[in-house]
Amino acid sequence: MSSAPDYQQTLARYQTRARVIKALAHPSRLYILDALGDGERCVCELQQDLGSDMSTVSKHLSLLRDAGLVASEKRGTQVFYTLRACCVPKFLECIENVVRANAERQMRL
Repeated sequence: MSSAPDYQQTLARYQTRARVIKALAHPSRLYILDALGDGERCVCELQQDLGSDMSTVSKHLSLLRDAGLVASEKRGTQVFYTLRACCVPKFLECIENVVRANAERQMRL
């Protein structure tokens, strides 16, 4: 049987993982991560692509940055973002495979 400290450490690790996963849990943030998988993007480009106001896009980017998924670099008046977690494109591909399999299963029913 596990001791209490081991359980607490395990719980803390899963809570940390959950914070990262929660950062992924929005369509706009998934779009941003997918776009950054193709390379660096300026906030203004992401804002234009999403069709959202700058404050909303900035909030999404802040959540992704705080989760350690993206990195930012200010150049003059613009801020550029890059994907920090190189595993994200594979993860998104995995999710897409699950979505596709679910759709195929639904079509068979």
